[in-house]
Amino acid sequence: MLTTKKNLKTTNAITVRFAGDSGDGMQLAGDQFTDTAAAMGNDFATLPDFPAEIRAPAGTLPGVSSFQIQFSESIIFTPGDQADVLVAMNPAALKVNIPNVKKGGLIIVNESAFTEMALRKATWQGNPLEDQTLRDFQVLKVPLSELTKNALKDQPLKLTEVERCKNFFALGMLFWLYNRSMEHTLNWVQKKFAKRPELAAGNVTAIKAGYNFADITETLPVQYEIKKAQLESGVYRKITGNQALAIGLVTAASLANKTLLYGSYPITPASDILHYLSSYKHYGVKTFQAEDEIAACGVALGASFGGQIGVTGTSGPGICLKAEMMNLAVMAELPLIVIDVQRGGPSTGMPTKTEQTDLLQVLYGRNGESPICVLAPKTPADCFTMAVEAVRLAMKYMTPVVLLSEGNLANGAEPWKLPVLEDLPKIEVKHPTASNAPFMPYLRDPQTLARPWAVPGTPGLEHRIGGLSKADVSGNVSYDPENNQKMIRLRAEKIRRIVQDIPELTVEGPQSGDLLVLGWGGSYGPVFQAVSNLSDEGTRVSQAHLSHLNPFPKNLESILSKFKKILVPELNMGHLLVLLRSQFPGHTFVGYHKVQGQPFKSAELMEEIKRHL
Repeated sequence: MLTTKKNLKTTNAITVRFAGDSGDGMQLAGDQFTDTAAAMGNDFATLPDFPAEIRAPAGTLPGVSSFQIQFSESIIFTPGDQADVLVAMNPAALKVNIPNVKKGGLIIVNESAFTEMALRKATWQGNPLEDQTLRDFQVLKVPLSELTKNALKDQPLKLTEVERCKNFFALGMLFWLYNRSMEHTLNWVQKKFAKRPELAAGNVTAIKAGYNFADITETLPVQYEIKKAQLESGVYRKITGNQALAIGLVTAASLANKTLLYGSYPITPASDILHYLSSYKHYGVKTFQAEDEIAACGVALGASFGGQIGVTGTSGPGICLKAEMMNLAVMAELPLIVIDVQRGGPSTGMPTKTEQTDLLQVLYGRNGESPICVLAPKTPADCFTMAVEAVRLAMKYMTPVVLLSEGNLANGAEPWKLPVLEDLPKIEVKHPTASNAPFMPYLRDPQTLARPWAVPGTPGLEHRIGGLSKADVSGNVSYDPENNQKMIRLRAEKIRRIVQDIPELTVEGPQSGDLLVLGWGGSYGPVFQAVSNLSDEGTRVSQAHLSHLNPFPKNLESILSKFKKILVPELNMGHLLVLLRSQFPGHTFVGYHKVQGQPFKSAELMEEIKRHL
């Protein structure tokens, strides 16, 4: 509800979307707007969206890059369904993003870019600024390019450098519109371009010019204000999912008093994890950029064999290539953490778009009986928690663990409350020592069925390791049929016993009823928002969310039995749905599938939920 105070209106939440060519600096403008929201105490969630090419063809529809942020005085979990304001730098950005703007929303267009050639590149039949195409929106035509040139006419910059400053001119306008402080971004610019003071001065001038343009003209007669969010007390920082994963792995290594080795081959959108971890070499972290995915996984497994924390990360096609080495980890029963930042497929697919299409692959995509533990974070900040959880379970149960992140979680950001390291439980690791009795490498812990983790080179603990079938207890190579079946069952039972070490599933909303929405991974935020909105309208609907996918929480069956129907929304064609129907055949499951490279919107989930009620 808006309340007017002179020309300043307060509102609960706003969604802003920046869109332009890959070289227009939309991700940078979005990042700076997000940093300012964080500094001003708002809750926020972001959705960067960009082409797979480093520099896609300028002015074309496939070359459009965008950045969406919702910032609020309330706790939120999504970057918003549709934007209240769209900043469109060219005709292509406008055409691609019209569906992403609310009816009646504000569209700020760079009028300078709407040339005849640019309109043709974007496949416009006419000029949308001159016909009725945008009649359902408020349209503000601003010659951003020309205004930026004019503002920087006295700056000693090349014409191309001046043109690249227009994103900051637009950012300055948005700072004024939403009553944002410019201080953070001005300081950032000075530090970023400290070695190029002329660039720093140019960008500072562009930001201030955009702010002043919005202030002194009557094109934007109203400002909006979003108050601070009432977050839990503590120290917060903005964090992306990939950053949270990296910090979570470093934290887990500290909690276990171990060295972390991360072996990886660059692949979108997992590459940033390698970049972030490489800066933690003073915290017991070693990073290795391998020549391919197979070598990356082999190096990580070698670190695990050596008694340290071996982690590898990939996305999309890379998980296929790691399958053989993951299978070796299953047979050798060594702790290995495999991070899969899921992206659009199959094959190379859509590298910068998000999906949840690798669940069945990581569960069953290896030869033989190859059970494996699978986890999935639900928000960017939750990637920290689940990274620590993956290391804990892998080392306690001597098993590979797959952590299924997603592209929108990896690149999206939200506030993260920094934990106190001393408050986190230690990860206990016990390595056997030599004794008078012969060492038995497959003599299992009676509770977890984990085999002992012998560090190579320890006198008296020599044993065989490898992919050939092992004899129970002794670990000798064995082709005995009965032993083979026994070892297969023991490895499967070990994964099942992890259920005793994970939290029970909780239900948000009514604890029984007609419909339960059961999601996993990054669907949490949109489902939560949809269920919350419907509950506010008086609709009885419940939500439960799975972060542990193999094994499932032990009370899942009990929860399912309390609902007449279970709706399973997924960014795939029904992976979790297949698992639920096979393991719990007595219940009514219906799927809701989306494979468009984009996360769910709460509005579409609300419609689907209503359909089933």
